[in-house]
Amino acid sequence: MRIDKYLWSTRYFKTRNIASEACKKGHIRINGQVVKPSREVYPTDKVIVRKDQINYEFTVLDIPESRVGAKLVDIYRKDTTPKEAFEHNELLKFSKDYYRKKGTGRPTKKDRREIDDYLHEEPE
Repeated sequence: MRIDKYLWSTRYFKTRNIASEACKKGHIRINGQVVKPSREVYPTDKVIVRKDQINYEFTVLDIPESRVGAKLVDIYRKDTTPKEAFEHNELLKFSKDYYRKKGTGRPTKKDRREIDDYLHEEPE
């Protein structure tokens, strides 16, 4: 089975077109090599998928006939993604909380006063 079709059928990507684009951009590796969407995938292949700043790693166990349900995905792959990958993503979420939301525009009068108070505080 083609790698783009495999990634779509095991629910890594919502559409096969998105899976193909990920392959073309170099986000998919099989056994350490960047692959094209047409590359065949076989059992025991080690696949790395870079998606949402996380490198998902898994080993192909079997090839599905067509797209499978979410509960049946583990029959066709063995997930070997290290926990550090997910922890790094959690840290990124916490760091974004300190900044203003994108698209909120200029600071309000209250925001300006808080910024001025912070900048003009006398150190003790």
